[in-house]
Amino acid sequence: MFETFGFENLTAPQAAVYTGLILGAVFGVLAQITRFCFRRAITGDDRKQAAGVWLTALALAILATQFAALNGLIGFEDHRFMATDLPVAAIVFGGLIFGAGMVLTRGCVSRLSVLTGSGNLRAAMVLVVFAVVAHATLKGVLAPIRTTLGGYTIALDSAALPFAGPVLAVVLAAVLLGFAARSGARVTHLGLASLIGLVAAAGWVATGFVLFDDFDPVALESLSFTSPAAETLFWGVASSSISPTFGTGLLGGVIAGAAVSALIRGEFEWQSFDSPRQTGRYLAGAALMGVGGVLAGGCTVGAGLSGVPTLSVAAVLALLSIAAGGLATARLLSASSSESAGSSTTQPLQPAE
Repeated sequence: MFETFGFENLTAPQAAVYTGLILGAVFGVLAQITRFCFRRAITGDDRKQAAGVWLTALALAILATQFAALNGLIGFEDHRFMATDLPVAAIVFGGLIFGAGMVLTRGCVSRLSVLTGSGNLRAAMVLVVFAVVAHATLKGVLAPIRTTLGGYTIALDSAALPFAGPVLAVVLAAVLLGFAARSGARVTHLGLASLIGLVAAAGWVATGFVLFDDFDPVALESLSFTSPAAETLFWGVASSSISPTFGTGLLGGVIAGAAVSALIRGEFEWQSFDSPRQTGRYLAGAALMGVGGVLAGGCTVGAGLSGVPTLSVAAVLALLSIAAGGLATARLLSASSSESAGSSTTQPLQPAE
């Protein structure tokens, strides 16, 4: 299919980098304006409004992705989300610690990528540590954790949700949009969130249909941040021996798009850590997300916004586990703060924004 579009001067993998860059830039702009963040949607002070934005994006991603699948543009039969041997221990444990990490860093990885483009040096440091730990879990010294937990699997008759298909997609989207309509979120933000969902679906169509090439294959993927962060790190230190990927372009595009949006809107501001204690908490959260994102098979965007629209059991389990880990950690931190209230040595959590 790639050859029919007449990209004479590019190979499919090269075109994938530019595609990732474009989609990433669009996501970066939209996410910067709407403050798109799963952590805010479950534990933020404005979680109802933030949830409305996030669920609107998910609803449109479900509808658009399933529409593309129904029309034969893409298929997920061979994708890892549809593996019938479900690595339940890795997904649940990974999701729980990823959720804990995103609360400690006050932002999921997608949000921290956007904040990096907005001048937040805390977020930039988290991204670097996250990428290092994720790569170590994929291919380095932490890989035994992945292989050990990945060995505990449950055999499924089908890796898709029960009744997966157009009807389920419409029902899920209707429920999500119904909540979003009552969330109190700005109409403009809900509209922009719809575009975020369409960008997630566009990633699947771009890599699975537009860039499809039998002789020079491109991996079927969409918006995500765990693998792209690791790939960008590896490419950054060894670019003379390896080529950039869709994920490399995506991450760079998100940061660049967010930077342009923040500058235009007058919201670009250099920020850094306030104390050694805060630094330690953020770095610990980054490490937890690095390990957790690999074990769970993705982050809130990779397994959530992009993964759930495939109607995969693994993706839904990962997102629910991340939510559970985030909620539990937020409650533990809240209880700890309440117990130590009034202490002169206690430092409150600092926002990442």
